Amino acid sequence: MTDHKHHINEIEEITFKDYGDKADNFWQRTKDHDVSQNYAAFLEPFEGRVGLDILDFGCGPGRDLMYFKSLGHVPVGLDGTEEFCDMARENSQCHVLHQSFNSLDLEDNSFDGIFANASIFHVPSHNLHKVMNDLWAALKPGGILFTSNPRGDEEGWSNPGRYGNFMQFEKSEAYLEAAGFTVVNHYYRPQGLPIEKQNWLAIVSRAVK
Repeated sequence: MTDHKHHINEIEEITFKDYGDKADNFWQRTKDHDVSQNYAAFLEPFEGRVGLDILDFGCGPGRDLMYFKSLGHVPVGLDGTEEFCDMARENSQCHVLHQSFNSLDLEDNSFDGIFANASIFHVPSHNLHKVMNDLWAALKPGGILFTSNPRGDEEGWSNPGRYGNFMQFEKSEAYLEAAGFTVVNHYYRPQGLPIEKQNWLAIVSRAVK
């Protein structure tokens, strides 16, 4: 267990530092990304409800917080990179939590939805079940979890400064179901490309309680 904890600390320290060192560049590169397909898939199960309590898990500099706020929702950000948390607060004027992905401190049954866009793949496989359980607990009964991660069959330092745990749909679904989620939708991105070039897997799941 101690080895796993040391491993997690090392992964987070190196990965979050890599993001932090390139925070401004990351913002310039990603602030105009078209993630409308992911927004729509996440919000579809809510059937037009407004005022949703949303956790943006891995919020980065705040692009998605700004979008959800503009629709009349109540988003809260969470990121492990301190520079991103500062930028997200400034950009969105939302509440932003600076927390480790692997040691979450969230109130039970407090969110209608959790939007985890390009973030959970930094959690190592040996701690993923715990993190999924934490997210399940933080959702209200029937709450929605959206995840979007690079797909593949490998885990490790794919990028020198960032750790990645890449899974295909079947393995991802097994983790979700083990934590009490039911998958309601999944698709591959970017839209309009052949499947072998759609490197991202998006999954919409419901917390069964």
